[in-house]
Amino acid sequence: MTATATTTPSIVTEDLMIASDTAGIELHLRNKRLASMSVFTPETTILLMHGATYSSGSLFDVALGGFSLMDYLADAGYDVYALDARGYGGSTRPPEMFQPAMGHLPIGRTESGIRDLGSAVDFIREHRHLARLNLVAMSWGGTVAGAYTTRNNDKIAKLALVAPQWLGSGGQTDPGGAIGAYRKVPVLGTRAGWLNAAPAAKRAGLLPPGWFEAWAEATLAEDPHSNQDSPPTLRAVNGPVQDIREFWATGRPFYQPAEIRVPVLLLHAEWDIHVPIDCTQAYFRALSGAPYRRWIEIGEGTHMILLEKNRLQAFDAIRHFLDENFTPAG
Repeated sequence: MTATATTTPSIVTEDLMIASDTAGIELHLRNKRLASMSVFTPETTILLMHGATYSSGSLFDVALGGFSLMDYLADAGYDVYALDARGYGGSTRPPEMFQPAMGHLPIGRTESGIRDLGSAVDFIREHRHLARLNLVAMSWGGTVAGAYTTRNNDKIAKLALVAPQWLGSGGQTDPGGAIGAYRKVPVLGTRAGWLNAAPAAKRAGLLPPGWFEAWAEATLAEDPHSNQDSPPTLRAVNGPVQDIREFWATGRPFYQPAEIRVPVLLLHAEWDIHVPIDCTQAYFRALSGAPYRRWIEIGEGTHMILLEKNRLQAFDAIRHFLDENFTPAG
């Protein structure tokens, strides 16, 4: 493990590189916590898992309006970690990402994401001497976290999912046609597609001034090859897209939500076209094994609700769910 640390007046930030289960692949794990924090418990430990395109830094740690989701949770007294799976953010890029994409099969499949999440969970549990921790995940990350939990209920305290994939979802991510190891995302050109999910009259107010530009700059900065194209692009692994084709688009679940045996929070925004509301409803009903489950629908938001004007509704919902008295499953 290697680590670098910085400290603000109240929050410590530590960037760790931990081993994966694959030789030559290291995983980036960011930690934020109050500088005064000295006691670590399952109830106050969180691991964040990103979606299919953007890293955890991009989704959870860009300071919009002065703070990120990681800042918010750390300031509330949580020991917060965010994982980049292989090929994302600060983690090692597999060698295929330095070669022409069409010469290789899609990389970064969901199974490798589950293994990477498992490496992070076990590292944190050992590092903090914990039996369990909380998982918070978005979109494809919800598949990774949900499937991991079905196999490791004993390691998870609570599970909060933001727009997790389910049957019939994910079509907006699939470009169609033949796909290679990875795809290139023109981040600066994604604003229109993002806003177009909202009604025309609501698009102008969805992102406060400067937020998109700050997010795009931070997102592109995480890919050292982004400036090789003009305009710059972000390389994103195509394994999640291949899994959409083989599972979600064909009506075949990757895992069974009924096998999740921990409390679950499900968050969704009304203008999410990647995971339509009927998919969320079906997923909620499938969580029949959870000790308790909750679905919160946020108005005036898209699939990227965590980066939009109403993001505090999602932040607050996650915090309140985790703040509640913890009751172990079983």
